[in-house]
Parts: sequence; C-alpha cells; structure tokens
Amino acid sequence: MSDVRVIIQRDSEREERVVTTGTTAAELFAGERTVIAARVGGALKDLAHEPGEGEIVEPVEISSEDGLNILRHSTAHVMAQAVQELFPEAKLGIGPPVRDGFYYDFDVAAPFHPDDLKAIEKKMQEIQKRGQRFSRRVVTDEAAREELADEPYKLELIGLKGSASNEDGADVEVGGGELTIYDNLDAKTGELCWRDLCRGPHLPTTRNIPAFKLMRNASAYWRGSEKNKQLQRIYGTAWPSKEELKAHLEFLAEAEKRDHRKLGVELDLFSIPEELGSGLAVFHPKGGIVRREMETYSRRRHEDADYEFVNTPHISKEALFETSGHLPNYADAMFPPLEFDGQNYRLKAMNCPMHNLIFRARGRSYRELPLRLFEFGTVYRYEKSGVVHGLTRARGFTQDDSHIYCTKEQMADELDSLLTFVLDLLRDYGLTDFELELSTRDPESDKFIGEDAEWEEATETLRQAAEKQGLPLVPDPGGAAYYGPKISVQARDAIGRSWQMSTIQVDFQQPKRFHLEYTAADGSKQQPVMIHRALFGSIERFFAVLLEHYAGAFPAWLAPVQAVGIPVGDAHVPYLQEFAAEAKRKGLRVEVDASSDRMQKKIRNQQRQKVPFMIIVGDEDMHAGTVSFRYRDGSQENGIPRDQALAKLVDVVERRVQV
Repeated sequence: MSDVRVIIQRDSEREERVVTTGTTAAELFAGERTVIAARVGGALKDLAHEPGEGEIVEPVEISSEDGLNILRHSTAHVMAQAVQELFPEAKLGIGPPVRDGFYYDFDVAAPFHPDDLKAIEKKMQEIQKRGQRFSRRVVTDEAAREELADEPYKLELIGLKGSASNEDGADVEVGGGELTIYDNLDAKTGELCWRDLCRGPHLPTTRNIPAFKLMRNASAYWRGSEKNKQLQRIYGTAWPSKEELKAHLEFLAEAEKRDHRKLGVELDLFSIPEELGSGLAVFHPKGGIVRREMETYSRRRHEDADYEFVNTPHISKEALFETSGHLPNYADAMFPPLEFDGQNYRLKAMNCPMHNLIFRARGRSYRELPLRLFEFGTVYRYEKSGVVHGLTRARGFTQDDSHIYCTKEQMADELDSLLTFVLDLLRDYGLTDFELELSTRDPESDKFIGEDAEWEEATETLRQAAEKQGLPLVPDPGGAAYYGPKISVQARDAIGRSWQMSTIQVDFQQPKRFHLEYTAADGSKQQPVMIHRALFGSIERFFAVLLEHYAGAFPAWLAPVQAVGIPVGDAHVPYLQEFAAEAKRKGLRVEVDASSDRMQKKIRNQQRQKVPFMIIVGDEDMHAGTVSFRYRDGSQENGIPRDQALAKLVDVVERRVQV
C-alpha cells in the first residue's frame, strides 16, 4: 500500500505525518477519547473518513461547538430510532441540533404523553448501551426514494436537494451535493438496526453519548409553515458528561423559577388575556409602576443628552411603508392592510418612516444637526404564533425608539457617544456584562440595498466605535438589516444567559428614499446620515429581561412597593401609617399591612411579593421613635430612628442600588 502525507492541525500547531493509504481519522487520533469527529480540508467528517494526500486534519473535541452539535444530532437519531421501535407507525420529520440540545419531529396518530417520553428515554438508554455504529452511505436520489418510500417527509426533503434551508432544519438532512443515509449497525453482527436520511457527521457509536435527557414535547408545523401539517416534536438535551447534564438541568430549574410569565402572575404585574389574542399584554397596576419608573428614568437621561421627544400615530397609509422600503422587504412581519376611504392603511411595524416625516416637515440647517428624535412608540408585528413568547416576543409592544440625523462628518463621534450612552444606561438598570455584535451584509445576497462604498464606510465606522468600548466584538456576517449595518449589544443576566438588547444601525438609504436634506454651511443641500437606535429593544421585552434578571426582586427604585409596614399588633398600626404617610411625602411607595393576619404570615406574604424592605414596629419602637428593617434575605436591623430609616430608604432609591 502507498503512503499519504497528512497535516494534523491543532490550533496554531501543525504536525506532518506520513500514513498508509486508507488510514482513518479515528486512527490519527487513536487514544484521544474526547475527539469524536474531524475537520478535513475545512469540512466536518466522521472519524471513519480517510484523509487524502496533503489534507489538513483537525480534531473535533466533543466539548467544542462543532462537537456538541454532532453529539446532539447523533442523540436525536437515537431518539428517532427509539420512537420508531416503540411507535412503528411514526413517520420521521427532521431532527437537528439546537442550542443546548436537539429535537425531532414525528407524524403520529396522537400527541406524546409524559409516560411516552419516559418509555422513549428508557429505550434510548438501551440503544446507547448497545454501542451501535453510525455508518455513512452515499446513495443516488432514485435509490434514496426507493429505500425511504414509506417516509413521505423524507421524500419531500430529497426533492429539496440543493435548496434546503437552515431556518427549518432541512439542511441537516440534504445539502447541495450527494445524498447520504446514516445506518445504525449492530456492534457485533453489523446488521442494520435503523437508518435515516442525513448529511452527518455523527459520533462513531452510540456509546459515545455520555449523558442525555428528554425535556418536553410540543406541536410544530412541518418545516415551520402554518400551511403544513402539525407534527409532534420532542425536545432533548445531551452533554459531554453527567456532571454537565446535571448542571444544565439545575440551570433550567433556576431559569424556570425566573420565567417572567410565571413571575408576572405571581407578582400581579401583567397578563396576556386570551380575549386580546396571542402576544398582546396588559400591565396591571404594579407592573404599570415598574414600567413607569423604567420610562421616567430613561426619559430623564435622554433629556440630559439633548434628545427631543416626539409622538406618532399607530396607523398610516400603506404608501408610507412603500416609500421607506419596508413593505417590499418586511411585509410578512406586518399585519394585513386595512381598507377605508378607498385607501389601504397599515398598523405601523416601525417608527422610523414617521420620524423621517417630522425631519422633512420644514427646512433644516446644519446648525440643527445632530438632531436626535426620541419616542416611546407602540408598534405591531405579525409574529407567527409558534414564536410568540410572553413579553420577549410579542405582537404589540412599545419601542424606546430614537432616530438621529447628522452629517457624515459627525457620524463617527455620534456613534461613539451613542454607544457609550447606551451601555451606561443599561448599567444603570443593573446589567453589567456585555459583548457587542457587528452585523454586516452578505455581498452574495440581493436583499441588501445601497452602494458598496456607503456600506463599507458605515461598517468601518461602526467597527471603530465598537472597538473603542473595549468589549468583545463578535462578527455576524449577513445579519445586517437590508438598509445598513448594525451593532447589537448582548447583555448577560444574573444566571449567565445572553439577551440581545440595544441595536444601533447606520442608514444611508431612507434619507434618499424620503429626500431628506439640510442646508450646509456653504448653502448647498446635503443628505443627512440616519442612525436608528432602540435602547431597550422594547419596553415589554426589557421589562421581561429585568424581571428574570432580578428573579422578581427588583431594586427598590423599580419595585412597585418599596416598603411594607408590618405591625406586631393592632396598636402599632397608627404609628406605621404615620411613618408611611411621611415616606410618601418624600416620594416613596410605602404601604402598611393592617390585615388580621398574624405577623409571621404577613412577613411570608411580603417575602413572596419580594418587597425590598419590611418595616416592623412593636412596643419598643413606638416608645423609642424607631423602626426595625427586615430585608429580603431574612436579616434584620433593629432600633433605627425614624428619620434615619426614611433617609436610608430615600438614599437606596436615589442611588438605584439593590438590597
């Protein structure tokens, strides 16, 4: 047998190795138990792949991003095999890896029940212990159709070869090249146990799956379209070790406790009534206070930064969104037109076209620039029912929307100061761990409009502004809006989850489309640069993020009730009511629990409501003119003079600190 030369690449280190023809990647990395696949010439391959002359081979560790995707994709196959062993009539949809896990869609006669998931998981454990081999096999289109004749969804996917999308997960099954089927083979006999249409790659055997768990099931339309049949989707998770699985499940349990939809009900903050419709929330009085405080502080900070406040209607003639370019590019996300007075109108899905009309309402001079317009503007977007999620993905929401008009010469400084302003304001609300994402256009796509030079200038200016912040900067090629590049601020919450918060977008296109102009110093007419900026994203979404970040225990300045007086006995109620009245005169939100409940029950009630301060008063306090503070963690501070207690409450609120 002849020899071949391969290059083993590990980060920046290279090792040239001469091996016999037919040597597999598994043999190259023999003994390295954490290596579960290889990247050969830039493409992911199974360990059974045989590298050719001069090819660069990189090990793929199970804990890497690629490795986790392969682990989870292979576990999805094991789950699908288990389902078909238990439910032979089940037809296969698709089963891609997703963040922290995987899913697989099935066409079955009835939805899965919790007991079904337990049985499926038990069957998966049996398959895992058998150590079945994942074996790749190239097939022709005709052979694939013949072999999978009783799998109608797979037949549809075969017809998508070359055009499958990653948005619906179809690209894990078919790509632009050859079709492949992965066989699960018995470890001892080599007999076929199960098979699936798939691009791979996969783990060497099912024994390489260290830890997994099925999480839940739900209904899902085939390939994400409401026009298609509804299938049953099972979600699961898989990890490189039992310890990592345990940590993930603990994380999910904590996240569930913090779920804003659950806390919204428990704390009486908001609800989403069925009578209103999916994605449309109402804020209750307590939630209204939190929202008001969020908006009031934001408004004050914007006023200090020379923003000018505007208001625009919720509906407009459809032609406005034709002019802006949104209708041709964004119609699927807008509600259908309303026809009256012989014209079509639309609920607004964005505020920028109306802000352009404000800019254009009169002549503008360079002396007015930068002009910073700001609005708490309510918009409506037709989100599919499957993606609507509480307040974080709604159909009606209010954006803290700003549009800045400046000269090209002002653009760099404006972006610098704007990004600093955004980050400082988010920090004031308690978010401190950030990274930035730079979304640019895909030069191969036809969805983007505008001149190359303008895109390059805007992208580079955004990049420089981002780099000055000294934060991690993550590229997002192809993720820009159709009219310009953007910077997104990603913020991590108290349990490490990343949320997309503020966006800053440069736009040369809308000023052209709306014929916006200003008079320059030399008397010529010039086109301004437009910068779009939503700081919270939306009030509702930011409310949800803060609610989950604080697990409902808002800092005192945001809390709907900042302190509750709890009397030891009825005789102490008037003293507390007098204290509460004095606190209210200082702008504090203080209540007194004068109910007939026993003191310990009152304390438990306020702990459940996550009130920052409980003010407890007994005989000694009344006689000494003091109060006692009880905090959320159960600790207590006794004998505080009333004036000092009030001063402390005021100080904590004014400094916006957590207690």
